[in-house]
Amino acid sequence: MASLFRLGQFLKGKASTYTVVKQLHESIWLATNHQSKQTVVIKSVGHFRLENERDVLKYFQSQTSSLRPLIDEIEDPSDPPALVLRHLDDDLLNASSAQRLTRPEIKHVAKRILDALNVLHENGFVHTDIKPDNVLVTYGQGDTRFADVQLADCGSTVRVDSVFAKDRDIIGAPIWRSPEAQLQIGWGTPTDIWSFGTLLITLIWGENWFIFKPDVPADHEEYELRILMKQHQFFGPFPLSYKEIADDETLAILTHIMHRVPPERMKPFGRISEREISKEDKAFVLKIMKLDPRDRPTAKELLQDEWFTSA
Repeated sequence: MASLFRLGQFLKGKASTYTVVKQLHESIWLATNHQSKQTVVIKSVGHFRLENERDVLKYFQSQTSSLRPLIDEIEDPSDPPALVLRHLDDDLLNASSAQRLTRPEIKHVAKRILDALNVLHENGFVHTDIKPDNVLVTYGQGDTRFADVQLADCGSTVRVDSVFAKDRDIIGAPIWRSPEAQLQIGWGTPTDIWSFGTLLITLIWGENWFIFKPDVPADHEEYELRILMKQHQFFGPFPLSYKEIADDETLAILTHIMHRVPPERMKPFGRISEREISKEDKAFVLKIMKLDPRDRPTAKELLQDEWFTSA
């Protein structure tokens, strides 16, 4: 497939002009801003998600510094449509792979993510795709590893009453996806909280350990079922309250999962020793990882949790 832009191409935005210097992905380029001389990201994709990301950022970026901001829109060429976004040094997946985060760093990252989610959620929006590669970082100096942390990729951010939520669309990547989204029984802001908790577990353990990653490849017919089995294994059993939100077909799936993972194969997260996770970190994770979405705390409640002020 031919590239949408070429290296050295001149782009005219509403606020400045740019020169394309590098292609990162099929729809992502780096460019130089002629006015500020800074590196920026050019994002262009023939999909409604681009326009959606623009609209979401225009509405919310003035309310929080924890969202990666929109800088400009490209006017010439007008096709394909393209956004100019802030460039940060790396994403959290790469940063945490290169060096395990310290506890203060994890708390700093968590606070920034929750701050962005709180603004979205308080206004009735769901990000739907919380994962380490959608959290961007700028490296600091000295003892400050991250000078900035911002949540990115708002292309799939939608209102809780949108047709996507009402139709129970599949959202996000499977290993970060909440059980209610996986089961397609309806989702809202609590789905982001589950994904945040899953991300937090990965940061605490380090070494790219994904708690819900199945032991089969992604194209295996049981891949998503086995994710649900792991969710049940660590944070289950699925509560009886699911009868209030799930239909008979879904309840049959949960019954099948519980038969596949009998009591002797359960691995309750609450029983993990302090050699692997501190008592305070475990308590915070357990507040978040509730299988019934109605039981999860809000982003606002989590920001006020004593976990952020404890040593």
